[in-house]
Amino acid sequence: MSRTIRRLTLAGSPEARGALHGQTYADSIRVYAQSRVKLSTVGTRLGREDAITLATRCLPHHERYAPDLHAELLAMCVAAGISPAEGVIVGGYTDFLDVVRAVDMGAPIEDTCTAALVPPSATDGLGGLFTQTWDMHASATPHVVMLRHEPEGGLAALTFTTVGCLGQIGMNEAGICVGINDLSSLGGRLGVTWPFVVRKVLQQDNLHDAVRAVVEAPLAGGHNYQLMDRHGAGVNIEWMPGRVEVTPLGDTPIAHSNHCVLPTTFARQAPRPEALQRSSLERLRHADSLLSARPITVESLMALTRDETWICRHPEPPFEYETCGAVVMSPAAGRLWAVWGRPSEGEYEAFDLRP
Repeated sequence: MSRTIRRLTLAGSPEARGALHGQTYADSIRVYAQSRVKLSTVGTRLGREDAITLATRCLPHHERYAPDLHAELLAMCVAAGISPAEGVIVGGYTDFLDVVRAVDMGAPIEDTCTAALVPPSATDGLGGLFTQTWDMHASATPHVVMLRHEPEGGLAALTFTTVGCLGQIGMNEAGICVGINDLSSLGGRLGVTWPFVVRKVLQQDNLHDAVRAVVEAPLAGGHNYQLMDRHGAGVNIEWMPGRVEVTPLGDTPIAHSNHCVLPTTFARQAPRPEALQRSSLERLRHADSLLSARPITVESLMALTRDETWICRHPEPPFEYETCGAVVMSPAAGRLWAVWGRPSEGEYEAFDLRP
C-alpha cells in the first residue's frame, strides 16, 4: 500500500527538538514503545521490569557518548509520556536485543535490512550512491516518519526513521550519509544503541570523523554501518563488541545483509535460525547480482529494493519481518528518495537537503 511519508522538522536546542518530536507523535510513540519492550523479552525468562532495568543501565553510556543527543532523548520521552528506558528500547531495539541475549540466550534474532554502497565509477557521472531497505518486525511499519534536523550551530540532516527513534538512515548537508544492517552478537553489553551512532555520524562534516564516530562508540550490540561522503568515498564497518572491521569502498559496490562476512566478526556472531541465515545469504547474493549491471542509477537501485525474489520482504511466521520502507541517497546531489511500506507496492518521494 502506497503512503505519503509524514514529515517533521526539529529545530533549535536538543531539548526543543526532543520535546517537539515527543509531543507530535506521543500516542504512536507510547504504542510503539510498549510493543518493543514486549518483543524484546519474547522467548526469554525475562519480564518487562527486567528489560526496563537493563535499558536504564544503558542510559549513562548514551549520556557520555553524546550528551546533546541524550538530552534530546530525555526531552522526547518526557513529552511522549514514556520512561527514558523505554526510549532506549523503542529506538535501539535491535542493539538492545544483544544486551538481553547476554542475560538470556533465548532473546529474539532480528534479520533486518539489505544495503549497498555504490562507487562513482559504477554510476556514469552520478557520483556515489547508497541504498537500503528498512526491514523490521511488521509492527514497525505504521510508525515510519521522515525527520529534518536543524540543530543550533550544527549541520542540517534528514533521517528516515520511526517515531521515538532519533534516527535510523540519513544524510546531512555536508554530504555524509549513513545506513545500517542489524547483526546479532554473542557479546551484547551495557552500552550505546545504534540510533545515537547514526545521529553522531550525521553531526560530522567529513568521512574521517564520521568513521571515528562509529569505531569509537561503546556499542551495546552488533551492527553493520555503511558510510559515504559527497565525493563518493565510502566504508563498510562490521561492528561487533570486541571487534571492528572497516572495509574501504573501491570500484565495486559493497552490499551487505544480516550476517558477518569477515572471519573475525563472524566468530562473535550469535547462532542464527537456518531460515534467517538463508534469507541473509540469498539477499546478499541477489543484491550482488543486481548490482553487476552498469551503469547503476537511482532508478535501478529503486528497482533493487522492489525485487521480490528475495529483497523486498513480506511478513511470514514465525518471524513476521517485512520491508517497512526503503531509501536511495545521492550525497553529491544532496538528495534522498524514500518510500514508506514495501517498495514493490509504493512510490518513492524525493527530499532535498540543500535550499
